[in-house]
Amino acid sequence: MPASSAQLSEQTMPVTVRRTSWAEHETALRKVRETVFIREQRVPDSLEWDDQDADAIHFLATGPNDLPVGCIRLLPSGQLSRLAVLESFRNQDIGSALLNAAEQEARAQGMKEIFLHAQTQATRFYENAGFSVSGGIFLEADIPHRQMFKELDN
Repeated sequence: MPASSAQLSEQTMPVTVRRTSWAEHETALRKVRETVFIREQRVPDSLEWDDQDADAIHFLATGPNDLPVGCIRLLPSGQLSRLAVLESFRNQDIGSALLNAAEQEARAQGMKEIFLHAQTQATRFYENAGFSVSGGIFLEADIPHRQMFKELDN
């Protein structure tokens, strides 16, 4: 999938969302995830880094001067995870653009359903994107989460 450039809203700067791999953009993906999850949310390194990055399809959002500003990954199981947008770039539809890119990839791969573990404060964001809550609240990295899913019509 080629990189796509989109003016996400009247108040935002142009952002490019590209499909990539861990091998191709590890440094940029690490930068975003370290900033958001490890520094900001205090997720321990040992929980942030797992053995699934190499097999995942990643999406990287970049702003001016190719600055990494957000990311998400799609696992072979259909799980979306590690959606992160740098704080100064939030509320500019970048998270939605990343989520949409990952969903379109899942559709292209013939997946019938995608799912994720949403931090509870982000539940409404995912509901607005068509996801439904499944089950109760659980802790992941000491942060309350809900499992959510979305059926895909291919």
